[in-house]
Amino acid sequence: MANTVIQYVSLGFTGLFTGLIYALMAIGLSVVFGVTRIVNFAHGEMLVLAAFIAIYLHKSLGIDPLLLIPLVSIIMFGVGYFLQKWMINRLLNRSEHSQFLALAAMAIILLNLQQIIFGSEAQAIVTSYSLQSIEIWGVLFDTVRLLTGAIAFIVIFLLLSFFYYTHHGKAIRACADNLLGAQIIGLNYRKLYAFSFAVAAACLGVAGTLLSLVIDVTPHTAPQLTLLSFIIVILGGLGSMVGALIGGILIGVIESYAAFFVQGSLKSLFSFLILILILLIRPQGLLAKKQ
Repeated sequence: MANTVIQYVSLGFTGLFTGLIYALMAIGLSVVFGVTRIVNFAHGEMLVLAAFIAIYLHKSLGIDPLLLIPLVSIIMFGVGYFLQKWMINRLLNRSEHSQFLALAAMAIILLNLQQIIFGSEAQAIVTSYSLQSIEIWGVLFDTVRLLTGAIAFIVIFLLLSFFYYTHHGKAIRACADNLLGAQIIGLNYRKLYAFSFAVAAACLGVAGTLLSLVIDVTPHTAPQLTLLSFIIVILGGLGSMVGALIGGILIGVIESYAAFFVQGSLKSLFSFLILILILLIRPQGLLAKKQ
């Protein structure tokens, strides 16, 4: 009985650590939508791109992937800033279907470029501690998931602190809440939009690096991750970063228990069931952003 309880607790923590990575992944999508009101349909492709960059740098330089996180984040920050400034900013005043088509096209282009450059075979980062575990109070923790979950939590905390307590963060939130008012007081919303998209892309840099330690990635993993991000964001509430955090943790824990009790390949089924229930009971999400 005691062993069973410990096993269930261990599963819960595994889901929690994975859910924190999911949350960081989804927060990037939530930030972009909350600020620009544009849905980034290339979200998963950018996440997988970050994972492939981390894998390539690890293989080329032999550096621990956790130490590569700042470098991958800086690269993705540049990619995000470039895409927002030279492409997405031009779509701000276009119709929603034009935005959808442009971003869907960008997703397909990124997916195919990744397949050409990195190949279609599954890849992941294997380290000296990949198969290690830590026992704390009788509960066995996977070392990789413990480390990746802790790093994801720290980055989420820093990100929330940035948006709520810094000048740039407050300016971005002001543009999101009242664009006309922000323009009246002299805020350059286009630059702030580009910066917020770049920050979201940097989050994907961290999340992609962490995911490369946890799962095997291929270019065709991207649409699944985009869909998972949408589920988490809708579950938490569109535009709510705290909602994305809660949604990511819930999905991570649900998938962990579902994989154990049912079957690993069917864990996504329960995520979709939760999504349907939320849409039926509380369509605005758990923590919908106030307009």
